[in-house]
Amino acid sequence: MNPSSHRVHSPRLRIPASPRLALRWVAVALWGLLPGVPGHWARAATPAPKPNIIVILADDMGYSDVGCYGGEIETPHLDGLAAGGVRFTQFYNTARCCPTRASLLTGLHPHQAGVGHMMENRGFDGYRGDLNRRCVTIAEALQSAGYRNYAVGKWHVTPGRSDADLASRHNWPLQRGFHRYYGTIHGAGSFWDPSALTRDNQPVTVANDPEYRPREFYYTDAISDHAVRFIREHGRDHAASPFFLYMAFTAAHWPMHAKPADIAKYRGRYDAGYAATREARWTRQKALGLVNPDWALSPIAGDWGQVTNRQFESRCMEVYAAMVDCMDQGIGRVVAELKHQQQLDNTLILYLQDNGGCAETIGRGPNAAARGPRPSLPPMDPGQFQYNSVPRQTRDGWPVRQGYGVLPGPPDTYIAYGREWANVSNTPFREYKHWVHEGGISTPLIVHWPARMGRGREGGTRRDGDAQTRGGGRLVHEPGQLVDIMATLVDVSGATYPRNFKGHSIRPMEGRTLAPLFSPSPPPGVSGSARLLYWEHEGNRAIRDGSWKLVAKENQPWELYDLAADRTELRNLASAHPDRVRTMAAAWDAWAARADVLPLGAWRGKTATGRGALSTARRFVLKAGVHLDRSRAPAIAKRAFTVTATFDTGPARDGVIVAHGGSALGYALYLAGGQLQFTVRTRAGTATAVSGRAVSGTHTAVARLDGQGALSLALDGGPPATARGAGPISAMPVDGLDVGADSAGAVGPYTAPHAFGGTIQSVVVELD
Repeated sequence: MNPSSHRVHSPRLRIPASPRLALRWVAVALWGLLPGVPGHWARAATPAPKPNIIVILADDMGYSDVGCYGGEIETPHLDGLAAGGVRFTQFYNTARCCPTRASLLTGLHPHQAGVGHMMENRGFDGYRGDLNRRCVTIAEALQSAGYRNYAVGKWHVTPGRSDADLASRHNWPLQRGFHRYYGTIHGAGSFWDPSALTRDNQPVTVANDPEYRPREFYYTDAISDHAVRFIREHGRDHAASPFFLYMAFTAAHWPMHAKPADIAKYRGRYDAGYAATREARWTRQKALGLVNPDWALSPIAGDWGQVTNRQFESRCMEVYAAMVDCMDQGIGRVVAELKHQQQLDNTLILYLQDNGGCAETIGRGPNAAARGPRPSLPPMDPGQFQYNSVPRQTRDGWPVRQGYGVLPGPPDTYIAYGREWANVSNTPFREYKHWVHEGGISTPLIVHWPARMGRGREGGTRRDGDAQTRGGGRLVHEPGQLVDIMATLVDVSGATYPRNFKGHSIRPMEGRTLAPLFSPSPPPGVSGSARLLYWEHEGNRAIRDGSWKLVAKENQPWELYDLAADRTELRNLASAHPDRVRTMAAAWDAWAARADVLPLGAWRGKTATGRGALSTARRFVLKAGVHLDRSRAPAIAKRAFTVTATFDTGPARDGVIVAHGGSALGYALYLAGGQLQFTVRTRAGTATAVSGRAVSGTHTAVARLDGQGALSLALDGGPPATARGAGPISAMPVDGLDVGADSAGAVGPYTAPHAFGGTIQSVVVELD
């Protein structure tokens, strides 16, 4: 028998520093070399080393910005990772920075982690603006597999805009499973003087940081430099352990700040304007196989011929491109350090983006300020922190300038690149960050892992004239979502995802592993089309079922698209497929109730409409236990409305499913003596529609009050019971709305709160 058949073939192994582990390593190695030991025993004794893991998250970038996704921006290092790995063409984020980070870090939908919107507490579990304790982070989960965990860059899943925020560190990275951290707790700020800059658990500034004092501070470089440092120090001090690095850039989020040398590379590159740049990207995307050439390119935003200051507009995109370029340079330094440590082959690298291109117009209004001959404000103290997303001044005393025409880039400017360039970034899709149409939620996902995938071509994509060829790498067209990242990393690391953690019950993961898709020949049945994907942000909502996507903007009707034929969402098929719309909408409603999305509109907060003002929303999706006060409840005065409730009676024969109002005005849907009843109370008295039969088990009821005061109550699509009232409810009730009880004055002939003893899956209130 050939002795070589007994050798252990594996990537370069490091002998552990621990004497006990070292002896074990030597014994395993000798066992594998012993003559007569079966080869499968040798392989079993030396399992493949656990991979190092790096997750790279970019900020406010569109689907087509990176070179290997069709962009003209120079990203050779990301292109190289793609050439040696795989690119996902239908991967999704959540349309906004905070929710994406919460979902990515926890493997849950963002509302389940407490971050359904931004960093303000809106009074509901899904909108606390602070990562909750019913989730674990990737770092917390990977500790069970022996990982050392490092984070650099933007955190933004806990408040970080005041002295009080910085004093409360309960949700900082080191309190959520990471061993080292350098970055910003807050989400936006100057690249030359970042907001809420932090090293481990200690706030620092660019002027008083004792450990990092480069000749010129630029935040993107600082993130990359610390990533390299943490990898190097890990190899020196913890080589026996695998590592996880979370690398969260702020590029290319506004403000458009970049180093002059990087800007110079792109001078004149965008002088041809929006349409020419967008068409060139679309052409390259088709050549790369990223898109279906039969799709129509979505409408363009902006007319270059009508631009009054082309120098300013071109400069905005030049600086944006420079920011992305600098990020790619930093990724290149990380890859170089991995190669230096001979760890690149066994490192799983994932690159993605937190939302689509950003159409926000920060700093692009009138009143542009010219820079004066000298600073006009006192310089900041070295220990003074920047908290504001838009600072008042630079650290050396220059007033920060904004306004259309101020050329972005230097520290004393604060400008966004604008809606028109965001439309270019999102080629070929509609809409932007905030919205859940494809332009807001589509992200590149590049995965590189030579030990698992084999070696691909080096050197990135290749351009032939104006067409960009595939240049190596493989495309994966299966849909995926942020929640899949946690499931994937738990899978490949061998970690144990906990049911309980530090005394808290932990929600199950929502995603599923992508690891089978890394193989050139995925096993049968591995497909993202066999499950539903969901989104909600700022009332914008969507659900994807296979190639079908149901999507709507806040308070707007559902739109239906067949993404296989029309991923640019130009042909709304809702009127042609009403049954599909109803089925998918009901599935979204059930998910929203389960995932702490409800009440829909909670992101606006208790003060969003002003004291005494009423909600302007037309559709409310609610769950059991919700209470909406008068200002946030549906504005039912003088309006026809429909209430759709899905519930299971269980043993209950009585109880309120939903009630809005009190003993003067309002309506209630409730069980009384086992019968479902719908009562409307106006100043002229009450009217009640009764189901007419005993109700038990699971049902869907539709109750309606029309504009003439007619009541109807239908159960499970059957013929409705009716009653005649005196007209619509004439004024907005003083009492609010409750689901599952009536907490104030009783609307119907029962004694409040008359709580429902069954299960309420969802309640949807729609105003005509």
